[in-house]
Formats: sequence, C-alpha cells, structure tokens
Amino acid sequence: MILANKWYVPWDETLIRQYDVTAPRYTSYPTAVQFKALQAIEVQNHLDRQRPKIHPLSLYLHIPFCQHLCFYCACNKIATKDRTRPDVYLDMLEREMVLHARNFGHRPITQLHLGGGTPTFLSNRQMTRLLDLVAVYFDWDPVNRAGEFSIELDPRETSDDMLRLLRQRGFNRLSFGVQDFHHQTQVTINRVQSFELVQDRVQKARELGFGSINFDLICGLPHQTSASFARTWEQTLSLSPDRISLYNYAHLPERFKPQRRIDPASVPQPDDKLCILRDSIALLQQSGYLYIGMDHFAKPSDELAKALLGGSLQRNFQGYSTQAETDMLALGVSSISQIDGVYLQNHHAIGPYEALLTESQLAIKRGVFLTQDDKIRQWIIGQLACQGRLSLAEVSARFRIDAPAYFSQAWEQLGKLAQDDLLTLDADLVTVRPLGRLLLRPILVTFDAYFTASIAGLYSKVL
Repeated sequence: MILANKWYVPWDETLIRQYDVTAPRYTSYPTAVQFKALQAIEVQNHLDRQRPKIHPLSLYLHIPFCQHLCFYCACNKIATKDRTRPDVYLDMLEREMVLHARNFGHRPITQLHLGGGTPTFLSNRQMTRLLDLVAVYFDWDPVNRAGEFSIELDPRETSDDMLRLLRQRGFNRLSFGVQDFHHQTQVTINRVQSFELVQDRVQKARELGFGSINFDLICGLPHQTSASFARTWEQTLSLSPDRISLYNYAHLPERFKPQRRIDPASVPQPDDKLCILRDSIALLQQSGYLYIGMDHFAKPSDELAKALLGGSLQRNFQGYSTQAETDMLALGVSSISQIDGVYLQNHHAIGPYEALLTESQLAIKRGVFLTQDDKIRQWIIGQLACQGRLSLAEVSARFRIDAPAYFSQAWEQLGKLAQDDLLTLDADLVTVRPLGRLLLRPILVTFDAYFTASIAGLYSKVL
C-alpha cells in the first residue's frame, strides 16, 4: 500500500547530496552542546517553583547496565556480568526519587520510559523493586490512567517472565533492539541474535497484549549492503512492527572506544549507505508505514502516527513522542530532564552520580536555563519538526513580538530552501514539503541562533 501523496516522501538524489550536511538532531533547543555547569541553588529554586503545577509528567529512567558490549554503541552504558550491581544503583535511584518527589510526586505520570543500556538486565526482583519505587514516590497508576508506558528491550536479555511482569505492571509498548539480521554484521558488532529469537519474543509480547511494538534498526553498519539489508527488511516486515526507528550509524572511533574494534574498511561507503537508506525509505512507505520524521516510521494505526495527524506530536531526548506540553523528568546516570524552561543533565560517570546522591544532593552536572529568545526558537523548531508548519502571526501573538521583523534574516534563508522545493514560503507561513520532511535538519538550523561553522563538526550528517 503506497501512502497518499501528501505523506509520501520522495527521493531527490541531487538535493539529498546537497543538503546531506552536519546539523543538530534537535532533540532539544538549545542543543546539549550549549549546556554549562549550573549553580545548585539556582536549580533547586527553579524546581521548587514546579510544586503547584499539576499537569501531566513524562518520566524517564536510565538503566545503564549491559551484559554484552555492542561495538557500534554510542550510548552511556556499563558492561558487566555482575547481576548484583543494579542493587546499589536502585538505592541511588530511590535517593534521586526522594529528592524530586516533593516537587513532582503529585503530578500524574502519563508517559514512562525505561532506557539504557539494557533495562531488562535487571532481574524480575530488581525490576519489581524499581517499579514499586516509581509507584511509591510518583503518581503512576497505569491500571486506572491511560498513558504510554514503554521499555527498550534486548531480545537476548528478555525472558517470558520479564515480559509477563512488565505487562502486569501496566507497560503497553516495547522497543526491540534489532539493528540488523545479517549474521556477518551481527558478528562484527558483537550482537548475535537470530531472527527466530526476535520472532519468538515478538509473538510472546503480542500474546500478552502489548499494544505497540517498535523495532530499532541501523543503516550503515559493517558489511551491510543493499541486498543484505533488503533481506533484513523482509524479515522485519514479516513481524509487522507498529513503529520502526531507522538510525544512521556514525563511525567515530576517536569518540567511542568500542567502535575501535570495528574495521573501518567493513563500514559501507557514503554512496553505498545512501543507497541502502533510499531503498529502505521507499520500501517502508510502499509497505504502508508513515514517515514521521528524522528516523521514525509508524503504521497509520499507531499512536505516533495519530499524534502527527492530530497535532500532538512532540520531540524530546527520546526522539518523537506522542504527548505535547508535558515536562520530562529524567532519572539515572547521564539522563536529561526538560522542565519548564530548563534542561538538566545528570553526571555521565556513575561515581560522581552516586557520590552526590549519597550526600542527598541532586546529581545534576550541567544544563541550560532558556532565555526568552531560546523559548521562541524552541517553539518554532518544535512546530516545524512536529507539525511541519509555522505561522509568523501565531509566533507574534504567542510571544508578543513582531515575528516578521524578528526573523527577517531567517526568512531570507528559507527562500533558498523554498526554491529547492523543501518548503513553501508565503508572507506569513512556512509549510514543509514532502522532501523537506526528509531533510528537516537543514530547515530547522535556520532558526538556531547558536549554530556556526565552528561547531558544525560536533554533529552528525543529516542522512
């Protein structure tokens, strides 16, 4: 089934090569590059002002442990075979919950996500304890309150009993780390998992009643070819995931030590990777998946697609999400909170994280308080990334500024993008065209006051 023209994203080889530049992914604005050390008292005063608010809350919990070290991975993780290590970490998470509960414990949680690492590294006992802690310190009632409650899974680390526990505790969405079914690629990245194993885990999840299943796949891994990835897509689509995240592998061994175990000669060349991506996007759309934007695809029946069509789509550090206008409180090592005009990031290293919490101090290392200009641009970038349109009249009314004058320079830059059919530009309105949905980042960077050539190299390429 090919989607209606309004949503079908074309592939223009010339323009894609022209705009395949380095740019932020805009999971935040300002981006993490702008985060600085913050004063503890200033942070606490800001959080204390949240106490009277009662609108819903999104809660993220980072579980950094993995038994297996995947060589491609750029996540913040701790590879270990010691299954007792999470016990101390859960002690620290409880301390962190205690510190945040006075300001956030009364706000209803309508979104909960466990990420990592491998959250199912936890035993059933440890997972039960973690979820009990959430229920004690926060207003989390998945049985009686609708919401999206999700977890990232490694199929090799997820038992039937764990799936059963998660479903009983209210989880309704799962994200499986698949990456690629090609055996040679799996061996090279140290993540061998058969199609039959993933198939079995998916079937069990559906039997238990999980409502939405996501697959994470990666384009550009070692030994990938158009032919080998076509076979991966054949196997993937036979399992009919509700959502698909197709990420771009960036080989940066100077930044991520595990990638040094990958022979760079085995990584597809840029032209080959573009071909793999082109074929993948075409196949997914022909198979009925809606291109949400920046790596994300969903069936039209999935809540993510409904959020796009209904105008409630948002973007945060988890990528695209279904609920707009919620603060995100993030707990655990390296996690980033997005709370009413401030981004707060915990320590990356577990030592400082645990040391501060042992002293009953928040484990925040850095972040940024948004200026009024930041808030204006944050809202604009969110509108274009999630809704695909921007009205200057709406900006003027919302922020009480003369938006045409305020963004006159950006409007001139958008004119070139309009000539290349990435968007349509009227006197007051920007509307992202189908090709522009694929090349969103060059559009969004137009409104980034911090982006310069000197920091462009800190970001990945668009495709």
